[in-house]
Amino acid sequence: MKKILTLAFAAAFAVSAFAQDQTIKLPAPSVKGGLSIMETLRNRQSIREYSSKKLKLQDLSNLCWAAIGINRPESSKLTAPTAMNKQEVTLYYIDHKGAYIYNAKSNALELVSKGNHYDLVVAKQDFVKDAPAVLVIVSNTSVFDQTSSLYAYTDAGMVSQNISLFCAGHKMATVPRGMMDRDGLSRVLHLRSGEVPVLNHPVGYLK
Repeated sequence: MKKILTLAFAAAFAVSAFAQDQTIKLPAPSVKGGLSIMETLRNRQSIREYSSKKLKLQDLSNLCWAAIGINRPESSKLTAPTAMNKQEVTLYYIDHKGAYIYNAKSNALELVSKGNHYDLVVAKQDFVKDAPAVLVIVSNTSVFDQTSSLYAYTDAGMVSQNISLFCAGHKMATVPRGMMDRDGLSRVLHLRSGEVPVLNHPVGYLK
């Protein structure tokens, strides 16, 4: 009986650990703090050097929310505008252990692919390897007709600017990039037809 209970406990622990690995629940974003908008604009620049320090969960939560979080819960509208409120942009978080999708409604990062996929975003720019995390901005072009498809890329740029401004206002480093292995990322992130990795941001603390 004791052996059975021990095995049951071990199994339960394994399931619990696996579940925690599947989802990173972020703390509620803090909407206060940081520099003023004018100071932030003065500080905004592309930075390609990063501290090796891992991002704190609170900072990560604030960053994801600033990028494309829900700022009007009553209507589920976002911090970044999208054409016709299509909300076709998705944010992915990649670190050295896996790739996650940001779920704005639950304020959580949900695992989509385990493993180190940094090679897919480095694209011959080795400085990216020093960043503790990379944010990948994906836009679903299929929600627009052919004459309006450019909106999907414009909307991704809005999210990119939110990331840049947050980092500039909170003593963090980033640079918007277009270089990446789009086909490889599409497979790793399990993207559907029409979903395109548009931009990515290595992110970290100032070195």
